[in-house]
Amino acid sequence: MNQSNNRRSFLKKTTAMLGAFSANSIFNELHAAEWDNLEKTYHGRDAVEMASNEDYWAVIQQGYSASTAPIVMLNNGGVSPSPIVVQQAVERFNQMTNLGPSYFMWQILDQGRENLRESLAKLGGCSPEEIAINRNATEALVTVIYGLDLQRGDEVIGSHQDYPNMMQAWKQREMREGIVYKQLDFEFPIEDDEQIVRAYQNAISPKTKIIHVTHVVNWTGQIMPVQKIARMAHQKGIEVIVDGAHSYGLLEFNIPDLEGDYFGTSLHKYLSAPIGSGMLWVKKEKISKVWPLICAGDPKSGDIRKFENLGTRSFPIEQGIGEAINFHNAIGTKRKEERVRYLKDYWATKALEIPKLKLHTSLKKEYSCALACISIDGLSPSEIYSQLIKLGKIQTSPIALGKLNVVRISPHVYTKISDLDKLVECLSKISKG
Repeated sequence: MNQSNNRRSFLKKTTAMLGAFSANSIFNELHAAEWDNLEKTYHGRDAVEMASNEDYWAVIQQGYSASTAPIVMLNNGGVSPSPIVVQQAVERFNQMTNLGPSYFMWQILDQGRENLRESLAKLGGCSPEEIAINRNATEALVTVIYGLDLQRGDEVIGSHQDYPNMMQAWKQREMREGIVYKQLDFEFPIEDDEQIVRAYQNAISPKTKIIHVTHVVNWTGQIMPVQKIARMAHQKGIEVIVDGAHSYGLLEFNIPDLEGDYFGTSLHKYLSAPIGSGMLWVKKEKISKVWPLICAGDPKSGDIRKFENLGTRSFPIEQGIGEAINFHNAIGTKRKEERVRYLKDYWATKALEIPKLKLHTSLKKEYSCALACISIDGLSPSEIYSQLIKLGKIQTSPIALGKLNVVRISPHVYTKISDLDKLVECLSKISKG
């Protein structure tokens, strides 16, 4: 076969391979047969019942290289490791790209974006025409924060427990444009939806235009009553921005059912997509009113794709998202949610028996899932963090935020029960000094 035929054959194969949603997906290559048999074995089992089935989850764990890492990774609330299939997809697409970037990026890989958009929308229970693919929750939410028309004196209500990048974006608008940024201060855990809703309601004035709310609070894992807040806000003509960085790909919900107007998330947390991937959802009728962060056409267009212009970007990372969706769907959102909640409850319940240790997260399922945080009397977060590294090579996240001085612990589906037993053992030793 001559060189020309070789090249045509190669391009045909790469085109057929393109996209995680084809028969040639890496997930199908590595997992389909085994996981199909696994699903047949456990078909119809309740998700809560399956949460403690270690035989099932042992198979899932094998899909992550992180399950055999030399450290115990319990900071999945920061960035989750990707499954092996996702890593391989990014590597494969990166190698393909570097055979001829301007061709393979724009003519081959870019053609897979619409299938990806549809799959993300299906997972979010919304229209593909409301989904933009980007790099993280910060980019998604700042696009909206900077893109909304607000006038001097208009008010925005957020909280001191929102994510710093979003708070700083609002503060920048306050400094530059004279909007008023109000911040509530919560002491979590709170196990009363109405108390939270009232806090936002009581902060509203005739000048309030926006409420910014975090679905799952990054610091403590508190699940916020977003739908109730949004309904209250809409009755007063106020729009709602939802930070879903820690909820999409973990909790079972449809984005429109939250009843917000805008929603941004990172895909490299509990969806386990490639590091540096995210998503923006904008209610269809709101798209045209939001200015894009980087303009490449009509800024008042009603096409959600106007928010995807970044110039040259990482197509391999973008296309790797598809394999993460395959991996996620093979487990199922509800099953994943219940497993991760089970893991959090497993270690947290045991940790409550440790002297001098305090849990700062509710154990009621309505108010937490993956993230929980602890403190130990007499020790700073950094001291606890350092001791966990020293004693057990356990990676967590120390947090010092106002009155909140805690260590955040966040397992994932690849986390082993033995890892959590080690965590509890180390916490017990640390508390004893």
